[in-house]
Amino acid sequence: MGKSKSNRFRRPQFNSAGLPAGPVRDQEEDQTLEEDQDQEEDCPAVELLEKLQSPSADVREFACASISRVVQQSQTIPGFLQRDVVKRLGPMLLDSSLAVRETAAGALRNLSACGGHEVCEDMVKKDIMTPLTSLLRECCAGFLTDQKNTVEDVANEAVNLLWNLCESSSQALSVFNKAGLLDVVLQCLETHTHNVELAIAAAHCLHAVTEDNPELLCSINAAALATLENLLQSSSPGMAHSHLRTLAAGAMWNLKSSLPAARQAHALSAVVATLSQCLALDAGVLIPKLREEEEADYASGAASADAGSQAVEGAEDTVEMEEEEAVEDEGEKGAGRKTNKNQTVKDNDFTDLLPRDMGKLRDALALLAAQQTSLEIIVNMCCSDDPSDDEWEEASSSDESEAGPDALCDGLSGLMSPLCLSAEVHAALVNHNIPEKARLHTLYPSAQEDPVSLQRSHGGVPAESILEMPDKKRVQYRALTCLHNILSVMDVEALGGAEALQATAQHLSSLVFSGPEIPKEEEFLEAITSAMRSLLQTIASKNIPQCMSPQQLMSLSEAATRCNVVSVRVNALAILGITWQHAG
Repeated sequence: MGKSKSNRFRRPQFNSAGLPAGPVRDQEEDQTLEEDQDQEEDCPAVELLEKLQSPSADVREFACASISRVVQQSQTIPGFLQRDVVKRLGPMLLDSSLAVRETAAGALRNLSACGGHEVCEDMVKKDIMTPLTSLLRECCAGFLTDQKNTVEDVANEAVNLLWNLCESSSQALSVFNKAGLLDVVLQCLETHTHNVELAIAAAHCLHAVTEDNPELLCSINAAALATLENLLQSSSPGMAHSHLRTLAAGAMWNLKSSLPAARQAHALSAVVATLSQCLALDAGVLIPKLREEEEADYASGAASADAGSQAVEGAEDTVEMEEEEAVEDEGEKGAGRKTNKNQTVKDNDFTDLLPRDMGKLRDALALLAAQQTSLEIIVNMCCSDDPSDDEWEEASSSDESEAGPDALCDGLSGLMSPLCLSAEVHAALVNHNIPEKARLHTLYPSAQEDPVSLQRSHGGVPAESILEMPDKKRVQYRALTCLHNILSVMDVEALGGAEALQATAQHLSSLVFSGPEIPKEEEFLEAITSAMRSLLQTIASKNIPQCMSPQQLMSLSEAATRCNVVSVRVNALAILGITWQHAG
């Protein structure tokens, strides 16, 4: 991984809960997904697509919901594409039924997320942006009507679809610009006071479309900037709102060139302060606390449910006795109750007391998503425009097999030169202690801190859904890359001096060598070797003694040679070259 553009990050597809922003699964759908997979042959694409033409809104809704589930299995997508699923679902976005609109948008959202870039490009070529644009505008017009809540549910699916398309397709981004969809996204963003999920989807979309989009920058006005500034200054509690503010900070950073000169310093301060506040949250403390609260909520809910069941049984026994004794005032004693023993007593339905959601898990994942996003934004703040991804790949992969360490390191000398960082950004990062916060987040979490442990023993969400969520491991990887860029752009004094650099070197070495063997995860190796390379170069340039032993260097080199990621091997060779030159 290179220092600059190759260390930029595109947004992760996660919503306010930390759940994947692509596939849409409610609890009932998750429970039936396995059954749907088994019945896949009984529900072919042709049958579901035919149901979209039904005069019954319920049938059309069922068809859209079924397609939404089925396309989560990537092997089914080609069959739907061959039968023009996009052109058939497109009109459903403007169906007379809001429920059909919502499920159609959800099906297209899943198709875009599970199908990848090529499917997104194909969807745009088949003109899905036209009905989607109309739907989004109608949704915004409906925010002030009596159906506001339902319309916002539709908008949430539509904005997630828009986000996926603009992230994957330059043509979709062009349509976004020309259709003036920025105003629509900002309107959705302003729902944050009562609908944080929709606001986060809009913030993700805004964060994506404002990156490297000069055409859009020309249309940014004072109202748009004010919306973002208000978000950064908001003090709404909760992890979801912290994630929202982080995304707003990322969008504000992307729009920095649109800011009037007089407001740039204030905006920069607000952006870095937001990121700093997010990184200051200690997931190692908060996540175990959330787990304890989740377990307590479950225990309380289970106890209440038991009490409710006993009350129901008692009420049924009373009804039965009343019937047997033919009590004359049955109407008074049995008011509101069902007399059939096999039916639930209406006035004592305690099912709502069961813990149906996983609020604490959602909070934990929102926290980690916010911290991951914060680190990615800082990575981009410390990036210059060159070399590009293509240049890095060309420099790192061409003739690699034929070049020795000296030749390769000489060829990389230009790529390893210090990056540029403005004095204002440098000062803001130092004032908010960002280097140290990034270093702290490189610590690997214990098993107790892993959000997967927040899964309740009674179930509710499939294990595979939880394993797909961002965990603190990913935060660690981003923190390492963030540290790599910080080390590349800051001077020794700003980093804490020689002692601090040596301590950081020991810390990075411990991450690699503390276990019985070097970790094999490619993303970890890419991030850790990039950070070590930058650190060792900084240490060498100041003639500070480094603490890696020859045995460690050999072990790292051997691990790198087994890695399929070219940049890992390049980093290892560069580390050897730096150490060799410094020793000489």
